[in-house]
Amino acid sequence: MKRPFEVDPDEYPFKDHYMPYRDGSIHYIDEGSGPTILLLHGNPTWSYLYRNVVKELRGEYRLIAPDYPGFGMSKAPSRYGFTPQEHSEAIEEFIRRLNLKDFVLVVQDWGGPIGMGYAVQHRESLRGLVVMNTWAWPAELLPMKLFSLVMGGWPLGYWLQTRRNFFAKVIVPQGIHHTENVTAALRKAYTDPFPTPASRVPTWVFPRQIRKARSWLAGIEARLPGLADLPAHILWGTKDSAGFPPEAMAKWQGILPLNETEVLDDASHYVQEDRPDRVAATIRSVIERTTKSLITR
Repeated sequence: MKRPFEVDPDEYPFKDHYMPYRDGSIHYIDEGSGPTILLLHGNPTWSYLYRNVVKELRGEYRLIAPDYPGFGMSKAPSRYGFTPQEHSEAIEEFIRRLNLKDFVLVVQDWGGPIGMGYAVQHRESLRGLVVMNTWAWPAELLPMKLFSLVMGGWPLGYWLQTRRNFFAKVIVPQGIHHTENVTAALRKAYTDPFPTPASRVPTWVFPRQIRKARSWLAGIEARLPGLADLPAHILWGTKDSAGFPPEAMAKWQGILPLNETEVLDDASHYVQEDRPDRVAATIRSVIERTTKSLITR
């Protein structure tokens, strides 16, 4: 299948895979072999976000990174609303059809609710968790609520996202602390998936759903205690201004008592862009911890 847009092959040197999904398709990369790692992105990113992590680890593990319908190189099916509930259902189907088991789930941004929506229903499939600047409960903090109201509101938020491609053009670069990493190739990789106003609607739905998906998020939160026995690593960028302060990190620490936590003072919201080396090291740490626990059983 021909790519819908071009991407720097040095930055993203991976084979494309496509899984039919209703009358659309889910694009994903599947690199390496060994223990399985599932990498979930947020808004308005795609599997490109994990490129440097995949390049570092594909000699040791099997790394799978899908693009949600409407993001990256995936094609949304008809009558798809781009809500996190729908994305979580798509990921559940994706995992089922690839027969993924005993895997480490890596989440950031909207990958948290989407991934945890699966995790709380299928604890038996998980080996461990890596959590970065995310949440999985109804918004509690005022900055996050205001962000949703403005960026996901009508008409300003809708105009900003669909007419100005604001998330891809502005929010992503501002969410990377190491400004030297914000290259022309990176900007292109995040803006090219959204060439038209209609294609940008998914980037507006996500911030809107911070408010609109409260009941769904509350349902996930109620079941999070079922993940308390999972080995987890929390990796947190402190320069994040998108509503993910240390209080959110502390809440994860309470939910996941078997956590190891690393605070990154030189990373913002998109930790994978700022410190892919630490993301890779964290994944290694979770695999090592879970391997030792299997040996000692």
